[in-house]
Amino acid sequence: MVTKGLLARFEAKEGKKDELESFLKSALPLARQEADTIAWFALHFGGRKYGIFDAFPDESGRQAHLRGSIAQALTAQGAALLAEPPTIDHLDIIASKLPSAPPAVPDTKALLLTFQPKSGHEERLHDFLVQAQHWVEEEPDTIAWFGIRLDDGKFGIFDTFPDHSGRLKHLTGRVARELATHALSLLGGLPDPDLLDALAEKL
Repeated sequence: MVTKGLLARFEAKEGKKDELESFLKSALPLARQEADTIAWFALHFGGRKYGIFDAFPDESGRQAHLRGSIAQALTAQGAALLAEPPTIDHLDIIASKLPSAPPAVPDTKALLLTFQPKSGHEERLHDFLVQAQHWVEEEPDTIAWFGIRLDDGKFGIFDTFPDHSGRLKHLTGRVARELATHALSLLGGLPDPDLLDALAEKL
């Protein structure tokens, strides 16, 4: 079970895109050494924008990761690779789906969807994400799924897929349909989607 997460976003310096991508891929063995880093994903948002999403059983595991080898390596190389300091969101993980064993072939696609709750409806949106876990359990191509709450009070969904087809099935599946049905009563605005490439993962 995971209850805490991190979402870090990076922008590569001009001409450093390939180096930053290589650095993120090279961090996978370090993530595998962290017992309390239950899930870890290196991501490409597009252009020079990259990120890491990871999940932990508790606050202790999250703090251990923030003091760990990946954070130290990023601090050491960040000035050379990054256009600006990374932004890091501390997440509460409301509900999650994780595979019972690492997938035979790593995921290549991911989705990050964030949305602002309508004022006074935060608890209902929280409950919606708890319910959504049961729906994604029925989606074999949604390999990992997380219902999250971000630092700024927004809620969201992060999930990963073996390929574009798996992501498309999810985007046309029950979670998306139910979210659209209840959007006017639950959301304070349109969801903000990011279609991501998954570069490396620990599951």
